[in-house]
Formats: sequence, C-alpha cells, structure tokens
Amino acid sequence: MITYHRTVLNNGLRLIVHQDTTTALAAVNILYNVGSKHEQAHKTGFAHLFEHLMFGGSKNIPVFDEPLQRAGGENNAFTSCDITVYYETLPAANLETAFWLESDRMNELAFSEKALEVQKKVVIEEFKEHYLNQPYGDVWHHLRALAYTIHPYRWPTIGLTPEHIASVTLPEVKDFFYTYYRPNNAILVVAGNVQPDEVFRLAETYFGVIAPGTLPIHQLPTEPPQQQSRRCTIAAKVPVPALYKAWHFPARNHPDFYAADLITDILGAGKSGRLHQQLVMKQQLFSEIHCYHTGSLDPGLLVIEGKLTHGTSIQQAEQAVEQELQKLIEQPVDEPELQKVKNRLETQTALSDTELLNRALNLAVAELLGNANLVNEELERYRAVTAEQILQQARNILRPENCSTLFYLPRRERPTTIAEA
Repeated sequence: MITYHRTVLNNGLRLIVHQDTTTALAAVNILYNVGSKHEQAHKTGFAHLFEHLMFGGSKNIPVFDEPLQRAGGENNAFTSCDITVYYETLPAANLETAFWLESDRMNELAFSEKALEVQKKVVIEEFKEHYLNQPYGDVWHHLRALAYTIHPYRWPTIGLTPEHIASVTLPEVKDFFYTYYRPNNAILVVAGNVQPDEVFRLAETYFGVIAPGTLPIHQLPTEPPQQQSRRCTIAAKVPVPALYKAWHFPARNHPDFYAADLITDILGAGKSGRLHQQLVMKQQLFSEIHCYHTGSLDPGLLVIEGKLTHGTSIQQAEQAVEQELQKLIEQPVDEPELQKVKNRLETQTALSDTELLNRALNLAVAELLGNANLVNEELERYRAVTAEQILQQARNILRPENCSTLFYLPRRERPTTIAEA
C-alpha cells in the first residue's frame, strides 16, 4: 500500500505527497501533460527538444545542475508520446532546493537564440546517432507510420525528421512554454522522508505564485479500426533479418487493458514466455524475441519483435510466430500458466515499489489517469483477470486484419516476392 496526501493549489497544480520515513532521501517528480502527440505533423520532435531546453537555465538560475549537485542531488527527464517528466533525488533535508529549481524554470525559462541553437544541435546529433545511423534505429519511424494513419502516434517522440527540429524558432519555443508548461498542466509528486504539511507549505511558497495558463482543448483524431493487414519491407545495412508485428491495443484507461496486458506476459515474459521457449529454445528460429505493448494513454500497440537466426527465412519466422498466436486464440491458458504470469507481475510490482522514484512516477501517472489510488488498486485488477477474458482479448487483438508487419532485412537479402504497403 502506497499512502499519500493530495491537494490542488489555487493555480491548478496537483500535488501529491508520499511519506517514507525509512529513507533519508526525497524524490521530486513533476509531470507535464504534454508529449509528442500534442505536436503538429509538420513540426514534430518539439516536445523532446523542449525537454532539453528546460535544462538550459531559467530566470534566476543560469545552470540548473549546479545548485542541485551542491545539495547532494541528481536529476534527469524523459519525454514520451503522452507526457514529459522531470525528476530529482536529493537528501530530504535539502528538499527546498528542488522546489526552488523546478518552480523557477516553470515560472520562466532563460530564452535565448544561443541556447536554442545549442540544444537543436544536440537533439539533431542524437537523432542521427540513435535513429539514422544505428542498425534498426529507424524501426519505429516505419512501424508507427504503418500502424497509424491519422493519430499523432504515427511519429516517434524524436520526431519525423531532423529538419523539423532544425527549423524551430525562438517565438515557437516561447509559445510552447507558455501553452503547456503551466501549473494547471502539471502534477507534482514528492516522495520520501518529508512532512506533508511542510511540503504543502513549500509548494504554496514556490509554485502557488505562478499564474495558470489557458490550456488548449485537444481533440486528437481517433485512429479508425484497422480493417486489413498492412505489410512493409525495409532493406538496410543490418547484420541479420528482423521481424516486427504490431496490433492495435486498448488504451491505458480501458477496462480491457489488464487482460490485454497479461497477453504480453504470457507470450513474452522473459525466458519463460511462450515465444522464447518455442521459437528461441526449441525451434531455434530466433536469436531473441520479445513481446510488449506501448502502454499509451490513447490506444497503443502490442508488438512482437525478433531477430532471426542464420538460415531462417523471414517467411518461416513469421509463420512460426503466427502458429504460437493461434494457440493463444484457440484455447484459454491453463490456470497454472495464468497464475505464473500474475505472480511474476506481482513480484515485479513489489520490486518496482522499492524505488522511491518509481513510487513518485507511478503516483503522477495514476493521477493523470484520473485516480492516484490506481497505484494501490491495479494489482487487484490483474488478479481478477480470468483465462476467458484473456482468450477474448487475444481474439479481439490478434486478428490478421488488425496487424501491421514489418520485415527489416539486410540489403543483400531483400526478397522480390513480398508485397509492400
């Protein structure tokens, strides 16, 4: 049980405090409800670029890291399709330092052409290193574009092209900041050896004075149901062929999410998952194979990806995967296997909750989903999933017409008989 105290400041900032007296640390997590899905198709990668800009100095703090390091803390951040998160850990006695730092950059960044150009170069280099010049690095550019037709999940967080990042202007940066980086678009979670009343006081002092913004009303396009299978072949400089298959998957808040989530555990729970046992260990068609879902707030994707062993054809590999999926569709999982994946999930949850930062992030995401107490309720929802519900979700999701398939092949082995979309 993760206990917490919750309040909302007058400017709309949602504040959650989780007290843990067994540690000398405090974790500060601030989640902004903005990610790459809030971008426009002609200006992608902006949310991720902005994450970098937030470390470029604010009105009263030229270098964000220096005061935090002097206080014995460390920090990081990440951007996803749905959210942007900044977090710090530091001695609980120095909590006020984190409040000073985060509130100052929420209040006003130190906007400058120089800082913008520096961070644009950093992100463009990251784009080239990890996505353009890395084997299989652009997989999600192709797979998202194949699976989505109108929803902004069709581009990855890094963006569609480096040119979009290079063209960002300072007025656009300021507009983005004052649109999304407002207290009424943020959730602040403090976890650790802290007193809730003192945290509330600090929040009022540092964040309560920041004016709220007028948040845009987002009406993201709903991705239409996929009515036929889609296929694409990519030939590139990669060492071995790889297979990627993606199916549309329930949104994070959908009642079917929990049964659907357990499908990925049955198929891909490490070395005990069906795919690894059958296709890596027994048939030796893949050197590695994984099954997971994107966990998106809007309907996401269930993905199977694997790299083939030498001598295995891409058609043979795909057929073997489909045979394993057919088993899941034809009959319910037996009770021992279902209990095994539930036990594994329970163990993973317990291990995750040992980390203070994880508890803080999980509380923030649950609050964003509409109920902070989901951190305490979700395990029971997984325990209640039946084999019949998993069977039904497998049949709903793993339909051929709901699937997008990507063959990623070494250029010299590109076949001429595969239809492409």
